[in-house]
Amino acid sequence: MDTAVTEPWPDDDVILYDGICIFCSRWIRFVATRDIHRRFRFTPIQSDYGSRLARHFGIDPADPDTNAVIHGGKAYFKSDAALTVLSNLPGWQWVRVLSAVPRALRNPVYNLIATNRYRIFGKTEACIVPDVGMRARVIE
Repeated sequence: MDTAVTEPWPDDDVILYDGICIFCSRWIRFVATRDIHRRFRFTPIQSDYGSRLARHFGIDPADPDTNAVIHGGKAYFKSDAALTVLSNLPGWQWVRVLSAVPRALRNPVYNLIATNRYRIFGKTEACIVPDVGMRARVIE
């Protein structure tokens, strides 16, 4: 998947993630902690909203192989999604340089981690409940 522009999604700066994946949930907490301007909102793919968003962009909610971020009216997937999010966090703008690395090199690394994320990091039976500070930023 590359950056996709289909019909625009009505919300912007929304990160779609696998809510039962421990690694993915830690990624969201990492972003939330550093996003001091509270720009990004989060939706687990297991939620109604997250499932609709995933299907809209061709991601199977039952077997997600990527996270995604809607930013500037576009959907970004895999390593592009991670770099887009990081480069919009205070102090992390330097990450934009990594976009110069061809996607053909970045995405296989992303795919390796995504394919093995449950085995390496584990998963939970249900989405991790966000703490009070994050709850207002989660769309379900």
